[in-house]
Amino acid sequence: MTLAVINIGESHNGSPEGDGVGGDALVCDGENIAWIGASFDVDVAAHEVVIDAAGATVVPGLIDSHVHTTFGDYTPRQQTVGFLESYLHGGTTRTLSASEVHVPGRPTDRVGVKALAIAAARCFQNYRPAGITVHGGSVILEPDLTPEDFRELFEQGVHMAKAGFGAFATAMDYAPTVAAARAAGLVVMCHTGGGSIPGSQAKISAEALLAIRPNVAGHVNGGPTCLSDSENQLIVEEGRDIALQLVHAGNLRSAIDIAERALALGDRHRILIATDTPTGTGVIPLGMLRTMAELVSLGPLSPRQAVTAATGSVSATYGVEGGRLEVGSVADFLVIDAPLGSAADDAFTALGRGDLPAVACVVTSGQVRLTRSRNTPPPTRPVRVFPA
Repeated sequence: MTLAVINIGESHNGSPEGDGVGGDALVCDGENIAWIGASFDVDVAAHEVVIDAAGATVVPGLIDSHVHTTFGDYTPRQQTVGFLESYLHGGTTRTLSASEVHVPGRPTDRVGVKALAIAAARCFQNYRPAGITVHGGSVILEPDLTPEDFRELFEQGVHMAKAGFGAFATAMDYAPTVAAARAAGLVVMCHTGGGSIPGSQAKISAEALLAIRPNVAGHVNGGPTCLSDSENQLIVEEGRDIALQLVHAGNLRSAIDIAERALALGDRHRILIATDTPTGTGVIPLGMLRTMAELVSLGPLSPRQAVTAATGSVSATYGVEGGRLEVGSVADFLVIDAPLGSAADDAFTALGRGDLPAVACVVTSGQVRLTRSRNTPPPTRPVRVFPA
């Protein structure tokens, strides 16, 4: 099946520079983007589906790198069914497991944590709730996991690991296990700040993070309890190989502080935007857009930097698809606009004012998944999809 998008207004290709896609039209063939160019070169009759963006903005689908999935579209923490489908209505097209720590009665032994991660990864290979791609299976690091275990996990499709919930005596004791997981190819996220739920470390400090050396400082602005300002400075300035994940369920003041420090160093590529949900903070379908708007309207990010932090930078950090819009890339993207009634005239300006953009259309893997979000206001522009 082919799908064409015409009359694109502003756009963002997911790159660190925040460039546009290079045209006001694109064509998808199957799951991928096959062509980008000018609308007047598109023969709309040649395509099964046509999206007339009517001057609205096109950006990559949002990738939430901190979602506590379990199995299926259900969260035991908040006893909610269908939360992932609702996140699609907030522009999230891809989620990454922050470990299946919320599975009731989850195992903590070596065999059990491996089995849990492999099962979650395999299940979501075959299940895409509402068209969202879920990267399930993030192994919860425990002291008895070996380098051979990590190699086996990687071969079985588990490419992520989570530090902060295992039976380690101190946070510093994670360092050799994290190093072994990274050596096997796993991307390791580490809990940051005060404890979040029973079973998590009481606190993982900036000093501990620098010793552990994960790929990602998970909820570095707190999950929910943040580090001190001096610790923020330490992790930003001394941990320049560590991505800085800023989450909705954390401390906004700390997120702004960390973002300011990272930008001052020229390290915008390290900033990732995520939600850290569902947790005690709840199920938040608009969590990605809300955090983007806050870090733009109250913080130091430009609208284009915020989009990069929620798309292309996540893809680059985790080695997953979906964060870039270019020929050959997977066709995960949003048509967004200034919400009806906003003083803004486009989606980027709306973010700058703190308004959440209207989600007018969501496409994943080259298929239209929704044509009007139930969770955002309608768009200002008359975005249409044919056939309706």
